[in-house]
Amino acid sequence: MKKFDLLCIIEDDPTHLFITKKMIEMSGMVENIMVYKNGKEAYDKLKAIFLSSEKLPEIILLDLNMPVWDGWQFLDEFTKIPIKTKITIYILTSSNSEEDKQRAEEYNLNGNYLIKPISLKEIKTVLEEINH
Repeated sequence: MKKFDLLCIIEDDPTHLFITKKMIEMSGMVENIMVYKNGKEAYDKLKAIFLSSEKLPEIILLDLNMPVWDGWQFLDEFTKIPIKTKITIYILTSSNSEEDKQRAEEYNLNGNYLIKPISLKEIKTVLEEINH
């Protein structure tokens, strides 16, 4: 199975960030991890990477509840960037609300909705699904 070169975590909570990074590292399926603390920071950096034609992450794990810009604001703006490469976005949140799950479907995230904290088994399953 091929390894992913770059995965992006957008998460403001240090505990969940630590757990998520640890699980990704333990999976052995991702070479590099980039981290942003809120949606605005992630959007600005990823847009700059896109504009300079550098390599964008293949996967984004996106928290919903963050300061500055939440996950929804990030999605609203990020989806306007005319990116041609495939980026798989997963919502990774502590919110188990049906309303949030339905809202995620509006962004064509097709069930890409994970509840924190993520387990090693879950992250491996996600990475294997994206690989197929």
